[in-house]
Amino acid sequence: MLDIDAIQLNFDPGSLLALNIILGIVMFGVAIDMRLSDFRTIISLPRSMLVGMTGQFLLLPAVTYLLVRLMAPHPSIALGMMLVAACPGGNISNFITHFAKGNTALSVAMSATSTMAAVVMTPINFAFWASQYEPTAAILKEVALSPLDLMGTVFLLLGLPMTVGLLISHHFPQWAERAKKPLRYFSMAFFGIFITGALLANLDNFMNYIGLVVLAVFLHNALAISIGYTGARLLKLPEADRRAVAIETGIQNSGLGLLLIFDFFSGLGGMALIAAWWGIWHIISGMTLAIFWSRRKSTI
Repeated sequence: MLDIDAIQLNFDPGSLLALNIILGIVMFGVAIDMRLSDFRTIISLPRSMLVGMTGQFLLLPAVTYLLVRLMAPHPSIALGMMLVAACPGGNISNFITHFAKGNTALSVAMSATSTMAAVVMTPINFAFWASQYEPTAAILKEVALSPLDLMGTVFLLLGLPMTVGLLISHHFPQWAERAKKPLRYFSMAFFGIFITGALLANLDNFMNYIGLVVLAVFLHNALAISIGYTGARLLKLPEADRRAVAIETGIQNSGLGLLLIFDFFSGLGGMALIAAWWGIWHIISGMTLAIFWSRRKSTI
């Protein structure tokens, strides 16, 4: 059995192109569903927004670093955890927040803000925290990772389709209204199928290390949700806002992480398995939490 740090997942150029297109459609679909009023939430709920963004871009990467030092997993698994933590919130967080009777307007505003900020914050957070831990720093040196190259790639994957989608939403609102639901369902379905297919195509590798990957993702995801909810509770945000912040912090754009892993790390085993399993597990954990919360009262 190969060491997980020596494994490279099986992805041909066509599959990578398909994943790039799917992620672009996902972000475009998110953007055309947005209005200027969504961004006004940033002004109307400044404290909740600040708590959410602090949890997303400051606390989660820092606590992930501490978890990595405590667990001391294989370097590629540690690097995968750090990359996922540096990614913005995932697009499904808005749906899960709504189902959980959380503040959906806050969730949408946090998703939009974190996605735009990710063009700068994802490369900075990832490069900084990964360089602080010697085993992951060694991998960064080996691949000669450039934060500027990473920033350019994140812009092409997230910033560009988001910008085009927002412009179309503003100038062609009727078309955007008709297109948003088909795009949302299409992109979510194909992304789910793609991630599942990626795991099945590399099932032997996944099963060989299932214990390590599942445990790492479970602890990491539980920690992310706890950071969001606990921080919001300590600062006395309304219950609906606490749920939105918790879900936004716990649902990460692992699709972005997976693409960056193949673009910059040639599908490094532990990293790719972590990102792929995150893409499935955070939906399971998020919906489980949403079902629990949906049966309890929430005040917006």
